Amino acid sequence: MHGDGIRDATPAEGLPNAFAAVLAVALTGRHDDDRSRPVPLSHAHLAHDREGPAGAPVLVLLHAGVADRRMWDPVWPDLTRDHDVVRPDLRGFGDSATLPDGPLDPRADVIGLLDDLGVGRCHLVGASFGAGVAAEVALTRPERVVSLVLAPPGGSLLVTRTPDLAAFGAAESAALAAGDLDAAVAANVDTWVVGPSRDAGDVDPAVREAVARMQRRAFEVGAAFEDVEEAELDPPVAERYRDLVAPTLVLVGDHDLETTHDA
Repeated sequence: MHGDGIRDATPAEGLPNAFAAVLAVALTGRHDDDRSRPVPLSHAHLAHDREGPAGAPVLVLLHAGVADRRMWDPVWPDLTRDHDVVRPDLRGFGDSATLPDGPLDPRADVIGLLDDLGVGRCHLVGASFGAGVAAEVALTRPERVVSLVLAPPGGSLLVTRTPDLAAFGAAESAALAAGDLDAAVAANVDTWVVGPSRDAGDVDPAVREAVARMQRRAFEVGAAFEDVEEAELDPPVAERYRDLVAPTLVLVGDHDLETTHDA
C-alpha cells in the first residue's frame, strides 16, 4: 500500500500474521463473557470504554471483525497509563447491538462516537476489519486523525478475491446455510488466526478459544443485521490511498492471507 504519508507494508517477522502481532498477548488475557453488565453507550449507540489521563493524546482502538473490544483487555492498563484511550464495540459486535436508523455505516458511527466524547483529534489503530473502518474515518475526516496504524489491513481495504479468501467465504457460507454456527466460527478462526500455512496446534489454544467466543458473539448479534443495507464509501478507499495524509503504519505478517498482502 502506497500513498502520501503511508509507509510500505511491514512484515511482522516471527509472528503468524499481523493480527497476531497485535493480539498474541492481548487475546491470552481475561475475557468476561457476562454480556449483561452495564456498559456506556454513545448517542451513536456504540458500547465503549474510555480511560486514561485527561489531556493525554487520544488513542482509538478499532477491533477486528472476528473480535470485539475485549481483544484489547490485557494491553488496556499499559495503554491507558499514558494515553486517553477509547475502545468501542463497532455496531453489530459485542455490546453494540442496536440496529441503525438507516444503512449500516461503521465510519459514521465512529465519527459520531468521537463527537459524543468531545474528541477532536486522535490516533487511530485498526485491526483487520477495524483497519478498513479507520482508513475510511481518516479519509472522511482527515483533520481529526493524527496517525493511523493498520495491523493488518482488512475490511474495505481488501479488494482482491484471492483463492484463500474465496475458500474462506465458501466455507463460512456453507456452514451458515446449514445452520452450523460451530463450523462458521471454526472457519473464521482457521482463516484469520491460524492462517493458510499453519496447523491449529501451532497457535496458543487460549488465543483460538478467545477469538471463537468473540466471533460467536458477532454471529449472534449480527443475525439481526442481515437485511440492513451497508453504506459504502464512494469512491472506495482503494482508489484514494493518496488522500490518506496522516502518517500511516501498515503491518502484515508472513502468514496473512494473500488478499491482505495485496491490499
